[in-house]
Amino acid sequence: MTVKVVLLEDEELVRSGIRMILESAGDIEVVAEDTDGTRAVELTDRHRPHVVLTDVQMPRVSGLEVVKRLAAHPAAPAVVVLTTFDVDEYVYTALRHGAAGFLLKDTPPRELVSAVRAAARGEAMLSPKITKRLLADFASAGGSAEAKARLAELTPREHDVAVHIGRGLSNAEIARALNLSESTVKVHIGHIMAKLEAANRTQVAILVHDAGLT
Repeated sequence: MTVKVVLLEDEELVRSGIRMILESAGDIEVVAEDTDGTRAVELTDRHRPHVVLTDVQMPRVSGLEVVKRLAAHPAAPAVVVLTTFDVDEYVYTALRHGAAGFLLKDTPPRELVSAVRAAARGEAMLSPKITKRLLADFASAGGSAEAKARLAELTPREHDVAVHIGRGLSNAEIARALNLSESTVKVHIGHIMAKLEAANRTQVAILVHDAGLT
């Protein structure tokens, strides 16, 4: 499958570099570009991308606003936020509004390509630096009673799958860890996201971390 990407970035040189990195992978096509998020919904309607890769700080409509708008779209693509700014407020806002990933612009090209592929598969990718800090923040919070109560709505098997999502495992890795087929894991994830009203598995992972289960 060719992964279709809409790229939103206001700096032309950066945008050209990202496009070259993605399209050199062979299985990724940048189907549209723009300098901000004003036309994000329009471009999504026109091109039906699997992934929207967006900068955070852009004129007129920011990347965070793009995440919010596309989360409400009936055919919502995965949104990966790419930025120079390693700011907690950006990370938390993007992920809680449904971003599938958050990467820094110094992310190596191979990891950028992997993140886009993972997002297209319904998985998630965070820069290791960001992941480490997020986990530390959640751990220091001691676990949220509200998060634990929401996870209590899951069946024991769904709970196990959710915890493994929180640990950053792929569907194949979860299947091996729990001795399940990948198709069964996908079914469980669908039930988990529906019960938790999560837009994507990143939000499931945040809830698991909130509950102090990783």
